[in-house]
Amino acid sequence: MQMNWGKGLITGMAIFMLFILTLVIKMFNQPVDDYDREYYEKGLAYDSTYNKEKQVVTDKATPALSVANDYVQLQFVAPANVQLLFTRPSDRKMDVIFTLDTDKYNRVKIPLNGLTAGQWLLTIDWESYKKQYLYKQQITIP
Repeated sequence: MQMNWGKGLITGMAIFMLFILTLVIKMFNQPVDDYDREYYEKGLAYDSTYNKEKQVVTDKATPALSVANDYVQLQFVAPANVQLLFTRPSDRKMDVIFTLDTDKYNRVKIPLNGLTAGQWLLTIDWESYKKQYLYKQQITIP
């Protein structure tokens, strides 16, 4: 059986158009770009963030972090008002914020129920004796 040029061109064009259509459909089904919509505001607040991170080093106030099966514990060097931000790199919708005060032993325990296992970025923002601190650490929740 012999195919003529006309049928071959039409078949080739149809396959190419299906390929392009498939790519277009796949593109529209991708999630929205995950760029930072607050980039400008964060840029303006960079000096404040930098000073808080520098204060941790200056005062040697890095909190001790331990992750257990059902909680995360932070040990601070002094009493503090703490804000914890758990950021999930793979899904912004899973981010969680906790606002707590340390107990009489300068500890904070955060239960892990409701947090998915895997990689998280923990941002610890706290105030102690009228000084502001900021510390970030990658953690893995079992």
